[in-house]
Amino acid sequence: MIDSVHVWWRTRGVLATDGVLAVGAAAVALVPALATLSTVGAQIGDLPQRPPSLWGVGLILAQTLPLAARRRRPALCVVVVAAAFAMHQAMGFTTTFASLGLYLALYSAGAHQGSRRLRLVGAMTGGYAVLALALDRLGSPQDVADYLAFYLALAAFWIVGSTVRGRRVGEVQRRRRVGEEAAAAERARIARELHDVVTHHVTAMVIQSDAAQVVLTSAPDKAAEGLSAVSGTGRTALKELRLLLGVLEATADSAPAGPARQGRAPALGRLEDLVAQTRRSGQPIEFSEQGTPHAHSADVQLAAYRVVQEALTNALKHAAGSPTRVVVEHGAKLLDITVTTDRPTHATGPAEPKESAAGGRGLPGLRARIQMVSGQLQAGLRADGGFEVHATIPSIPIQE
Repeated sequence: MIDSVHVWWRTRGVLATDGVLAVGAAAVALVPALATLSTVGAQIGDLPQRPPSLWGVGLILAQTLPLAARRRRPALCVVVVAAAFAMHQAMGFTTTFASLGLYLALYSAGAHQGSRRLRLVGAMTGGYAVLALALDRLGSPQDVADYLAFYLALAAFWIVGSTVRGRRVGEVQRRRRVGEEAAAAERARIARELHDVVTHHVTAMVIQSDAAQVVLTSAPDKAAEGLSAVSGTGRTALKELRLLLGVLEATADSAPAGPARQGRAPALGRLEDLVAQTRRSGQPIEFSEQGTPHAHSADVQLAAYRVVQEALTNALKHAAGSPTRVVVEHGAKLLDITVTTDRPTHATGPAEPKESAAGGRGLPGLRARIQMVSGQLQAGLRADGGFEVHATIPSIPIQE
């Protein structure tokens, strides 16, 4: 029962909930049956008490009912409540529960007033100084220390509200920053996926079509084989792009599972197909696996696949025709992948991909991907002028 009431209360609008609070405070101050509670309140004047009147009732209502707008119009609320409190004290009416509305209004102004806060503080301070002078002229027994102590009590409510506001604003900014970082990470992830899929297949298709053009007239059969390879590579690229665009994350927990997806998503079991496709582009590749393969998570399998894919793409681009070796070692604790490409015989420089060219996404993006699965990636020149990509990924087999 209590939980349902709490849920109902939280689902009401701000005006409704604050309205209930305002009416309740007015009732406590005015209903005779609540006379004991109604004498609790804020008091500073200590002037001779005036008998109750319609003026007194009106000032009580003016100190409570504006609380209905304490969050929607905090500045207006505190000005009206403070003015009513000042008149109530100056006219010498009996202290009531309604005077506590000044404390709540000050807290609300500190917590919810968004602009012109300093101007509002200055106006409230000036108004309080005028009230203190008026009470002194009217014969109040309070001295400077009393007025200062009451002012500090009022200021404390404002400060508490301001502290709450500062924390709330800080939390909003933190959530916005987290959202922006998540969005940036998502964009970077999608960019890496598109790079890995598009760059590899397009590079292979360009090389295959170039080779077909060279032998188009001299060896039509080989040209036909090359064009067939281009067609096959294009179909593979389309399949991977459809998968990427369909789920935007081949490894997401929310992505559809099952044999259909497992058959299309890049994984360790498809490395031989990747190697065979690259061979059709004219790249001589030796592929070997060592150890006993495990059933790794989709994240690990995709990362391992992308390591080989990026390394073979770089080999096609920077050392076409140079012997390349792919070695995958399935260890008990580590999945170790090494792709080595010999120095190209037709070039004088090393077969080194430029990571920074045009904000390159290849190796830097691959390094970020490996780090996401707690692995490490090293890529660099060999002593003989070739290039090597070496990745180690923690091997956490899936228990079947």
